[in-house]
Amino acid sequence: MLAKAMISRTVAPFLALPRMTKRILVLSVDASLCVLTVWIALCLRLEQWVSLTGRYLWVVEGSLALALPLFIAFGLYRAIFRYSGWTALMAVLRAIMVYAVLFFAIFTAYGFDHIPRTVGVIQPILLLLGVGASRAFASYWLGGSYQNLLRRNALPGALIYGAGDAGRQLADALAHSMEIRVLGFIDDAPHLHNHSLNGLTIYAPAELSGLVATLGIQTVLLALPSISRKRRNEILQQVMRHHISVRTLPSVSDLAHGRVSVADIHELDIEDLLGRDPVAPDPALLRHHITAKVILVTGAGGSIGSELCRQILVLEPGVLLLLEQSEFALYAVHHELEARSEAGTRLIPLLGSVTDRDRLDAILSAWQPHTIYHAAAYKHVPLVEHNPAEGLSNNVFGTYEVALAALRHAVANMVLISTDKAVRPTNVMGASKRLAEMILQALAQTQSGTRFSMVRFGNVLGSSGSVVPLFRQQIRTGGPVTVTHAEVVRYFMTIPEAAQLVIQAGVMASSGDVFVLDMGEPVKIFDLARRMIELSGLTVQDEENPEGDIAIEVTGLRPGEKLYEELLIGENPEPTAHPRILKAREDLLSWSQLQDHLRELERAIGNKDPEGMRQLLLKTVSGYVPNEAIVDWIYQKNATPEPGPGRA
Repeated sequence: MLAKAMISRTVAPFLALPRMTKRILVLSVDASLCVLTVWIALCLRLEQWVSLTGRYLWVVEGSLALALPLFIAFGLYRAIFRYSGWTALMAVLRAIMVYAVLFFAIFTAYGFDHIPRTVGVIQPILLLLGVGASRAFASYWLGGSYQNLLRRNALPGALIYGAGDAGRQLADALAHSMEIRVLGFIDDAPHLHNHSLNGLTIYAPAELSGLVATLGIQTVLLALPSISRKRRNEILQQVMRHHISVRTLPSVSDLAHGRVSVADIHELDIEDLLGRDPVAPDPALLRHHITAKVILVTGAGGSIGSELCRQILVLEPGVLLLLEQSEFALYAVHHELEARSEAGTRLIPLLGSVTDRDRLDAILSAWQPHTIYHAAAYKHVPLVEHNPAEGLSNNVFGTYEVALAALRHAVANMVLISTDKAVRPTNVMGASKRLAEMILQALAQTQSGTRFSMVRFGNVLGSSGSVVPLFRQQIRTGGPVTVTHAEVVRYFMTIPEAAQLVIQAGVMASSGDVFVLDMGEPVKIFDLARRMIELSGLTVQDEENPEGDIAIEVTGLRPGEKLYEELLIGENPEPTAHPRILKAREDLLSWSQLQDHLRELERAIGNKDPEGMRQLLLKTVSGYVPNEAIVDWIYQKNATPEPGPGRA
């Protein structure tokens, strides 16, 4: 490694020389070899040391006059360092063969007095060996470095935004990268402008436009892990105008190792584009119901369920029960958590469905959990709309069975993970989640044992079905990026943020409470798609720019989908101890009333009657207004049978 580093240090200055200078240097080496080989040939022939004087100078002059023009004619100086191996040797061999014939003809066949004729044979052989050896040495000494230089010069150019410690460490990490080439820094601090850091110039942000053109910048790397979300968005807006891609480092808290590496660079997550900072968790609230206790998470293999498990594991529960009906999802989350787990927490993977009463009783009887986080749900709006019986069975009656099991086994707390789609729903999924909320609200009115609460939030970034990975994949494959409607807007939050909210809200709850998060302003999905395209260094293809890179295609709303999502049914939410968590006041049915509706719904599901299911949801869930006809697959198939054999 040391020898390799020393070679690199000696090679770099040579490779940095102008092309013409390098050609003159190599030509000088070849001229020296001509002189040296003439002297050696004479010494060998005469068997004594001789000086190159008198007529011996004729041999030197003849060699130089023949060799150098031939070497130039055969292209030995056009691409010196790109020659390697047989390519170089064959070029040298062809040139010296012609040289040897001419040199032999002059000094052996024709001859001169006092000049041994055998010099015309010995010297071309020595020159072939000398020039060949020089090219082999150059290939060994310079070849790898030169090829690396060529490859690095072909890499996309990048600027690091931020000339602090993170930026400096990132530049060091990328110094020998074969993926990206750092050409300088950008920094907001005026006193740093036009100074040098690690040999790279620090530029002002206003110079970015010119640098894109002159240096061929294709990427900006944000090395600003400690700045606010607001400032980050201002920088992103500035960079987007230049149609270059943006990659970033994680936050300071994520860079816990204290050193920046190439592996820390990632594509911009959509949370980098949110108009607010994440909700900061309260450590005391997080630990209150978890540390040293038995915790059950249903749907543990899902997007929210698995993140809940990660967050809970850090808080050191005594036992963490993972209930999941998907074998693969359960294996994956259990395998991941085992790798993270400390010795103090016992992990129990449990296969089973939340609709299976006997399985729930067996689990709760064996472990007596203190808190249940109920994340098991079907949540994909179009899929549930096309399969309403399964969606209602899992989301409504799964919650029903878990809640009753919690009561039977004296579980202290049960927290339901709900959704903004439960507010004035237009789809079966949203209606099922609102009905699940109503079950817990009604049960909370009838008993004082288990404390039931619900946490309602918007779209979760990175969850299965999220638009962000879909858009990213569509951009990667050249588009188009598909948006269901030009006016669709959604609330967004991160998965860790959602999980922390669930845990904290469960501590603050009185039985029957519905919590919502102050999520800031909703995001327009069409604008999100445009921004992701532009931050990838590409342009949007539209009427104003028909030659753009990627088009945004509006595909139409899917079954049950809304243009706008809401978080509150009623008005005037109440504040809580957490500045960003609010408590909703929602109407509810009594348990006796709700039980009747649930029995009717169960019969409709058993009879596979989607029309009956819809009517019961309309009667039970306030604000439910389906926006289209029934799209249950089996119902549609039976309503419009295909023509049989022989039918017209």
